[in-house]
Amino acid sequence: MTLDANGRTAMKMLGVVVVMGSLAWAAIPAYNLFCKVTGFGGVTAVGAGSDVVLDRTIGIRFDASTERGMAWEFKPVERTTELRIGETGLAFYEAYNPTDRPIAGQASYNVYPYEAGGFFTKIDCFCFTEQVLQPGERVMMPVTYYVDPEIVDDRDAKFVKHITLSYTFYEIPLPEQQAALSVQP
Repeated sequence: MTLDANGRTAMKMLGVVVVMGSLAWAAIPAYNLFCKVTGFGGVTAVGAGSDVVLDRTIGIRFDASTERGMAWEFKPVERTTELRIGETGLAFYEAYNPTDRPIAGQASYNVYPYEAGGFFTKIDCFCFTEQVLQPGERVMMPVTYYVDPEIVDDRDAKFVKHITLSYTFYEIPLPEQQAALSVQP
């Protein structure tokens, strides 16, 4: 069976649609992996802690917001701190659910300036997992971090004096809703 010119064109267009759909599906995971590996876009690294602590200090600013429509109140306990490069820091964010229903949330994060993203390393963070707050519940959420001493040798990042760690919480389905969604055909 041979295809006429219209059939061949239709098959080529179908192939283009399949390829473009595949690229679109893979774009977000590929970009997230790229950002984690390179620190591009202010994405932080994840690590276990630094063995080297320098005498040089750096200022850390903490920022918090919620996605439009997210009912939580979310803020840093302290707005700023200063620590030595390589020293482990601990910061707390406060979240409050003022509603009469449980709400699940996930935090996305960013570091500014972008040059510092690959050097700001999280040891443990509430942003690694989803959070569920019951009606009226108020919680303190910790983040343990350090600034990698290699920042002082980086061509661009060595001039950074202040780093801003910014979180945005957005609402996600509750775990039982997620389970129900995953079993639907």
